[in-house]
Amino acid sequence: MQNLQTGARLRPVDLARGHGLSTQAVRNYEDAGILPAADRTPAGYRVYTPRHARALRAFLALVPGHGHQVAAAILRAVHDGAVGEAYRLIDESHALLLEDRRTLRAVEDALRDLDGAPSARPIPRTEPQDTFIGPLAARLRIRPATLRTWERAGLVRPRRDPQTGYRVYDAAAVRDARLTHQLRRGGYLLEQIVPLIEQVRTAGGLEPLAATLDEWQGRLTARGRALLAGAAALEAYLASTDGAAVTGRLAAAPPA
Repeated sequence: MQNLQTGARLRPVDLARGHGLSTQAVRNYEDAGILPAADRTPAGYRVYTPRHARALRAFLALVPGHGHQVAAAILRAVHDGAVGEAYRLIDESHALLLEDRRTLRAVEDALRDLDGAPSARPIPRTEPQDTFIGPLAARLRIRPATLRTWERAGLVRPRRDPQTGYRVYDAAAVRDARLTHQLRRGGYLLEQIVPLIEQVRTAGGLEPLAATLDEWQGRLTARGRALLAGAAALEAYLASTDGAAVTGRLAAAPPA
């Protein structure tokens, strides 16, 4: 069997070897709609073409930037004729990357503010690290009720004194309160601040987080380039598919 549009035919093993995959993976991709449906020989064997190879290249190029699930959804939308849906999925990935960039910038700005803003003075080393809600609120020039709101949102985690039941803010809780205060002053909503505070907690504090900002920026840059590479591969696939479709329509059209 020979493909009429390209004059080429590929076995599953040819497609697999050319992309470092197993033949079963290629079959799975076809079954999942990531590859267009293959023709079959009279004996029932699958026959692939360069179109399938281009679809596979597009998918593998999309995965680093979009992730496996979204990349698969993009190719399925293309093969279902819903190219608009594919574009929407691509736009969502770019929007997520932009939001991650804004998150990084917010952390960087907050770190700079904590270093230099008069309202966020570093706690002197001679000052006890544990404090109560009233003194901390006064230091930040906010109401105690605001600290309780932040606590309910998971932004600040004071412990309770076993004798009095009062909230006790240790060094980590004070740090989180100060960072939350800076971000709120920057216009961020509580739900936007939650992942930033989690980043600080995961890093183990402000100083370790500051040391990872370059690495964080590098990951975002890599994602941006991966999105570009995936877009280029998908565009090449769409262009070849559009051309093939036009050729097919012209061949099927009755003579004028």
